[in-house]
Amino acid sequence: TLSTASLPPTTMAAAAPSSRRPWVGGNWKAAATKATIGPVVEALNKSGEGFAAEVVIFPSAMHLESTKEALKVDAKIGVQNIHSAEKLGAFTGELVVPQVQDMGLEWVMVGHSERRHLFGEADAVVAEKARVALAAGLKVVVCVGEKLDEREAGQCRAVVVRQLDAVAAVVPAESWAASIVVAYEPVWAIGTGKVASAEQAQEAHKDIREWLEAKIGAAASAACRIVYGGSVKPGNCTGLGAQPDIDGFLVGGAALKPEFVDIIRGAQA
Repeated sequence: TLSTASLPPTTMAAAAPSSRRPWVGGNWKAAATKATIGPVVEALNKSGEGFAAEVVIFPSAMHLESTKEALKVDAKIGVQNIHSAEKLGAFTGELVVPQVQDMGLEWVMVGHSERRHLFGEADAVVAEKARVALAAGLKVVVCVGEKLDEREAGQCRAVVVRQLDAVAAVVPAESWAASIVVAYEPVWAIGTGKVASAEQAQEAHKDIREWLEAKIGAAASAACRIVYGGSVKPGNCTGLGAQPDIDGFLVGGAALKPEFVDIIRGAQA
């Protein structure tokens, strides 16, 4: 778990969970096909709900337009990654902010562990992507989290704070309250079936919230939504969502199953 030993003392009391609207993201990664997307979209549409949680689906670039058109419920569409270029240009294989805006989308994900560890994206690269997206008026999910060897070496706090500090160095302080969601994803729990206990996750989220107060300010700390990711399923989402500093989830594999609706409801409980 993250240690707060070196953080300045704070007097902040965590805001009541109801004061921050729950947020649930579905990250479809490169795992979706038309055949697997259909049942999920159907389940969402059949739910007949105007969700209490803010719901954002992150399809692959192949499925952005079709998913946006197929969804009939109050769920938004975001992109899984962007290039840090501010304008259209010769960036083969990439998405840039003007294209996201052209499609009428408002959410961008940056810093997912697969981008950091499979594609070698450094903290500064992730931070620059966040800066460019926020400067264009988009909203950003900033993913942070430690690997198993880092956790076992007692480096969890150092890793997460390093990742957050890089973003804080380049984005406006006011962005954290209204335009940034922080997704804490212990890398060892992503797609492994392992999940941090509700208590472990709450402690990490509380530490991140205290970092927000110390680095950004009390208002940002109280308002910024911090969500948990890492093998979230219908069976564990209610216990996780009941924690005072867990404001929702970033869901991977389970977001491609119809029971994703149950996870959304779990975040609202």
